[in-house]
Amino acid sequence: MSIVETPSHSVIGQIWAHHIEPALHEYIAIPNVSEAFDAKWREHGHMQRAVDLIRTWCENRPIVGLTVEVQELPERTPLIVMEIPAFNGGSNDDPVLLYGHLDKQPEMVGWREGLGPWTPVVENGRLYGRGGADDGYSAFASLAAIEVAQALGMAHNRCVVLIEASEESGSPDLPAHLVALRDRIGTPSLVLCLDSGCLDYERLWVTTSLRGMAACTLTVKILTEGVHSGEASGVVPSSFRIIRQLLDRVEDAATGRVLLPALHVEIPEHRVREAEATADEFPEPFSTHMPFVAGGRPAVFEAAKQLIAHTWMPTLSVTGAAGLPAIADAGNVLRPSTSLQLSFRLPPTCDDAAAMIAVEQALTSEPPYGAHVTVEGQQAAPGWNAPPFAVWLDDALDKASTEYFGRPARAFGEGGTIPFMGMLGEMFPDAQFVITGVLGPGSNAHGPNEFLDLACARKITGCLARILAEHAGRS
Repeated sequence: MSIVETPSHSVIGQIWAHHIEPALHEYIAIPNVSEAFDAKWREHGHMQRAVDLIRTWCENRPIVGLTVEVQELPERTPLIVMEIPAFNGGSNDDPVLLYGHLDKQPEMVGWREGLGPWTPVVENGRLYGRGGADDGYSAFASLAAIEVAQALGMAHNRCVVLIEASEESGSPDLPAHLVALRDRIGTPSLVLCLDSGCLDYERLWVTTSLRGMAACTLTVKILTEGVHSGEASGVVPSSFRIIRQLLDRVEDAATGRVLLPALHVEIPEHRVREAEATADEFPEPFSTHMPFVAGGRPAVFEAAKQLIAHTWMPTLSVTGAAGLPAIADAGNVLRPSTSLQLSFRLPPTCDDAAAMIAVEQALTSEPPYGAHVTVEGQQAAPGWNAPPFAVWLDDALDKASTEYFGRPARAFGEGGTIPFMGMLGEMFPDAQFVITGVLGPGSNAHGPNEFLDLACARKITGCLARILAEHAGRS
């Protein structure tokens, strides 16, 4: 289906080319990794630089009634708060909440030649660099959508835009900010978030569920100091072997199935049908886009099962290790301890606190060989399962996607975690949610060579403007 160019396409193109893209280049160059990865984030000042950049950019947008401020709370990362009153007949009593974040994941190794985490590079319509797609563009695109709506005379209700700075750490600072802002936010009937993904760049994708997370550091200590491996092995059990035994309590190493009942849920039948419908149109939704080595293959082959595994099955990933010297420095020593960073992804409706307790109990009870086993740094975040789309929103999503992409919208469950959505789902159970984003095939959020597909981001900006207008006029 061809796309009919409208004045909104021109306005969006101008804003992106002349205002958003230059600002994103500056933003990518700032190494403002999230607080979990930079304990001295305040002293280093990178987070403040990112906040100042985005705040200043937003303050200069020609949006009627716009106010921009930075909320500071003791011992918390800052939060950018923007308010825009209703426009052209919209309602101030029926607000819209727009959300994004500006903190980043660490650099990660493996960037190809000519690219780097803090080096913005545009190549074939893609802006490479850490945080551009996850989720630095969100503040700019959210405000641009409101600007476009006003420039074209569309109505919109009162809008509240929140850009946090701790999402990549599990949003530990956000609850305190939400409590402080509760009266100002009001009771939104629509929540828009740009921190999610898409199965392709050819339509508007809406996320219907998100996984939760439970993470911790598991440490096994069997000796007080390292000893000669020839003298000790066979008598002293290896800390690495002990930690393997403990992992076998929580995961089947042959299949990857998580063994703890507390981490499993009953999958809603309508989500199974949704996965099957999406799989009919996208027979290889994930595996073909993953950077497998030659001959590598996925754990799940069937498309619908990939979509279910991606969202509704718990998983374990070992994301870090300590106590292991580099190979060049590894002597013939039986090491005293091994530590692993464990990251469990949880089904959307799983109780994250109960899951964390179950993991800790399984790993620490009756340790093999009397080893000292500790679980520290526990972090848990809830998942989220979207309420059904209202008829007006279902129509608005298709209308917006067709207008800007030339194809109707599609929905799927996402494998990542956005803690804010779980919080909001509890706070505003009657709200409608549009969770979308540009993290599509190859975009590689959190990894090397992360990129933002610029054309897709521009189109999503237009979709948001259209959805705001449809929300204001839905009655």
